[in-house]
Amino acid sequence: MAQAQAANLELGGGGTNEIVLSDAEFGRICELVREHSGIALSDAKRQMVYGRLVRRLRALRLSSFADYLQLLERGEPVELQEFTNAITTNLTSFFRESHHFDYLSQQLLPAIAPAARASGRLRIWSSACSTGEEPYSIAMVMREKQDLFNGVDAKILATDLDSNVLATAQAGVYPAERLTQMAPWRVKEFFREGTGSLQGAVKVSPALQQLITFKQLNLMHDWPMRGPFDVIFCRNVVIYFDVETKRRLFQRMAEIQRPGALLFLGHSENLYRLSDQYELVGRTIYRRTGVPA
Repeated sequence: MAQAQAANLELGGGGTNEIVLSDAEFGRICELVREHSGIALSDAKRQMVYGRLVRRLRALRLSSFADYLQLLERGEPVELQEFTNAITTNLTSFFRESHHFDYLSQQLLPAIAPAARASGRLRIWSSACSTGEEPYSIAMVMREKQDLFNGVDAKILATDLDSNVLATAQAGVYPAERLTQMAPWRVKEFFREGTGSLQGAVKVSPALQQLITFKQLNLMHDWPMRGPFDVIFCRNVVIYFDVETKRRLFQRMAEIQRPGALLFLGHSENLYRLSDQYELVGRTIYRRTGVPA
């Protein structure tokens, strides 16, 4: 008992007024995270969970995780969203994993342009768009290839679980230093320098924003869209899911893609023993199998 109390005090920072997170409370938090987001948390994430959630307790003037769990168990929608926002990790940048965007520009878009012109439609889904850098990077490539898609209704759906990062994505305003690694010609073409209260920031051009629809979406819940999607970006998402959650997710994605459509995963992800409905065609790039209708 003394060892457990000492461990709890250390987790809380060692002070007698610190909020303690017990093993049982951490276990229930992990269950709620899995229920609401599909994310599987390990014991190694305990300190991270404590640091992020204790800020919510203090903002709500709660003195214990037991009180906070009671609030979550009542299903308060606002706090459930704050809880989800606090737990999710958002690490992104413009043209992250640049080989994907090279493939999109040099191979994929030219290859699918004839079919897109014939159908009059092109749909791309950024399924975990975070603060927007991924869908805006896709949009830049699409604008650079727009001559291939004259007369085509080309749209990007950008979704995320976290309402806070979605607000940033929709605003399209970023610190100027976020663009330091981007080609200068792209910065000039697609961004505007901020003035006044936005001094030192940049805003994406309306030409990019017009291509994108931002929506909040929990990948574990029902999806309002039915596709079909020509391209899905699902990068650095499933690393947080268990095997069965991954399998269900990729099955659902396959159902809204026709044969020949592409799926992009993150650098540490793959479909080995998760799906037989895609084949590897490039570095973490998969094609939906089957015969096109």
